Amino acid sequence: MQSACGRWVMTINGEVYNFRDLKRDLEAGGGVAWRGHSDSEVLLETVARHGVEAALGRAKGMFALALWDRRTRTAFLARDRLGEKPLSYIADEKRLAFASELTALEVLDAVSSDLSPAALAAFFRYGYIPAPLSVTAGVRKLEPGSLLVWRAGARPEVRPYWRLSDVAATGRDHRFDDPEEAIASLDQALRQAVARQMIADVPLGAFLSGGIDSSLITAIMQSLSEDPIRTFTLGFESPAFNEAAHAAAVARHLGTNHTEHIVTTADAEAIAPLMGRIYDEPFADSSQIPTYLISRMARPEVTVCLTGDGADEMFGGYIRYPGVERLWRLARRIPARRFAGRAIERAPLPLIEGAMGWLGPIAHRYASRGDLGPSVRRAARWLQADTRAALFEATMTFWPGDAPLANGHSADPASWRAAPPAFDNDLEPMLWRDAVDYLPGDILTKVDRAAMAVGLETRAPFLDPDVVAVAWRAPPQMKVKGPVTKWLLRQILERYVPSALWERPKVGFTAPLHEWLTGGLRPWALDLLDPNLMRRQGLLDVGRVEAAWRALEAGDSGLGPPLWSVLMLQSWLAARGR
Repeated sequence: MQSACGRWVMTINGEVYNFRDLKRDLEAGGGVAWRGHSDSEVLLETVARHGVEAALGRAKGMFALALWDRRTRTAFLARDRLGEKPLSYIADEKRLAFASELTALEVLDAVSSDLSPAALAAFFRYGYIPAPLSVTAGVRKLEPGSLLVWRAGARPEVRPYWRLSDVAATGRDHRFDDPEEAIASLDQALRQAVARQMIADVPLGAFLSGGIDSSLITAIMQSLSEDPIRTFTLGFESPAFNEAAHAAAVARHLGTNHTEHIVTTADAEAIAPLMGRIYDEPFADSSQIPTYLISRMARPEVTVCLTGDGADEMFGGYIRYPGVERLWRLARRIPARRFAGRAIERAPLPLIEGAMGWLGPIAHRYASRGDLGPSVRRAARWLQADTRAALFEATMTFWPGDAPLANGHSADPASWRAAPPAFDNDLEPMLWRDAVDYLPGDILTKVDRAAMAVGLETRAPFLDPDVVAVAWRAPPQMKVKGPVTKWLLRQILERYVPSALWERPKVGFTAPLHEWLTGGLRPWALDLLDPNLMRRQGLLDVGRVEAAWRALEAGDSGLGPPLWSVLMLQSWLAARGR
């Protein structure tokens, strides 16, 4: 699209939710001759009136865009604040190439087919490849909230136009003292964000799990709609993973038009082989399968779905937040804890189960869906951390130690992750880390790629800049109180939905991975883990992978996520004929 003045040319993927406000501001200044009614035109004319960085600062939305300034012969690439939309590029003094999908760049002669060892090591550590790393050597991903400036003959410059650390600092200086003020401010910001994101000229619905986040977004949507909104949920055959009944109860209370699907092993068998093609890079959050299925289920009925993504990272929703604090206090009281941790890691599962059996219900309460042995073994690895920050990092790690790569390459987060700002509490460093890394790298990647694969657009009101600003004004005790997570959101949700319908332990959108891999997905997995295939590829430590698979089949469900990362790399390679 070309600006009315002819100076600017833009291509954009995404939505600008506050385009009506921007349009009114432009019209108040006079001299705008609109050619259409799109949010893209409004953003482009805002750039023409105020400049690139000022326009990005005004825009509230999700987008990846490129701008060309014909007057100065300068190109700009920009990505939304928190990374909902992807943008990959190659840039040097002579050329600039960019795309929403990595595969679009791979056809260029300038792009090497070599894989990045650092990116693969990061992938095996976290299950995703964090920006600015890319699986393809020489290609980078633009980081959230960043602007790339390019001129021929000059070195490309990448700089932030927005930083979460600045929002956090402002929030620290303007904390809420009164919980009621915080509740009222957040309720208002959320209602405004949902109202903006419900503006659409296509059918609209919501993903509803029955948990706090999606229930709150759905409740606000329904309160703003005269007609029943469309809601969609997935359940699982395995009772430990199935929240469909809870979602149905919330839907009945709110009066939505609700659709439900129970994921079967047959669904997983049909969908798993597609993941290597759908995801642009190796990606190993196994909830990618149900996310794709719910998107595919919703798409015939709606074109846009609102989600609850971002609430955990902004309001302290993950159980690891209070869990890290409890485990750190415990670890410091255990004598020779590193030695004990290593010994437990190496112990057979039956021995661990027997030794821990005397704890009875207490032990199983903290086990991952009743898998006591794997949970204890995982916790033993965490006990070896030297600091609270290292302990938190360990809880995010798929493969301990070196990645299962033939070259033994290790991931060094310091090579790509910005240093955290200073915080005066222990919770907010974890929130910040998840918001700038895990949220865009895992959660938003998972949802965007799965939804886009079926032509569904997803929107996340919790990532609205006004909501994010309110979240960082709330002090830690308004987010996590003892074992209670998302305290602030719970207070608001009670205004819309009785707590009896959603007050229960967090399950999350998690797949029964061990059950699938040792059941219906086993033949597919064994094909991808064929030792001869892995040796020909020369990427993986075949012995480590085979040992992990044997342990998985012997009952160690904790090895499901690490092995899923291997399978997703193999699936990605197969989709590209490698």
